Amino acid sequence: MGHKKLIRFEAIKTFSNVLEHPIWMKGKWKDYFKNDNPITLELACGKGEYAVGLGKLYPERNFIGIDIKGNRIWRGAKTALDAGLHNIAFVRTIIDQLTDYFEKDEVSEIWITFPDPQLRFSKAKKRLTHPKFLRLYQRIMQKDGLIHLKTDSPDLYQFTKTVINLFELELLQDSDDVYADPEISQELSIKTYYESLDIAKSNRIHYLQFRVNKDLPIEKDEILKQMISEHTID
Repeated sequence: MGHKKLIRFEAIKTFSNVLEHPIWMKGKWKDYFKNDNPITLELACGKGEYAVGLGKLYPERNFIGIDIKGNRIWRGAKTALDAGLHNIAFVRTIIDQLTDYFEKDEVSEIWITFPDPQLRFSKAKKRLTHPKFLRLYQRIMQKDGLIHLKTDSPDLYQFTKTVINLFELELLQDSDDVYADPEISQELSIKTYYESLDIAKSNRIHYLQFRVNKDLPIEKDEILKQMISEHTID
């Protein structure tokens, strides 16, 4: 591990806005933030640009960035501390363990910003909009909670639309080219480090906003598997 990473790992242990595997916080986030304001999660937050950006836009709401990479979290956490943004926190953990840290109905929104699209067919269940994860989010989200996906991967964008259609979820917004809209919202104008890399080389950013407010029959997972088998990398 590089020297800079080691320094940052040690630094976040002293940050008041970074919690590592905080199982003691489940159902008690209002005590941490000292208010009952709605909570939004940024999953696989990386350097936390969205958590910080949204926290600046909406001081009346609380935001928590989730990532396992402590050296990345350091950047967002330090920015929030330096700016005196007390409505922003970060949790170092894996996304599969969300239900260990959040109670049912404790989360109102989830942002998934430029996650690894996991293009190989064998990795499909690792996609953060796979029904496996959507069921996990349901266990902590309010019934009408919103999920936002912002990605430069056309494959992840189309996969997510397939999931939404197959499970008959409520699709609220759909854009295959965010920056083509002359009236782009402040939320969607926030840019992350990974967005700037344009890893997918697609020259456009995709966005979906939807709700998971109904049951997701597990038998449909096999249908989904068959549908995507012909459109992903082996």
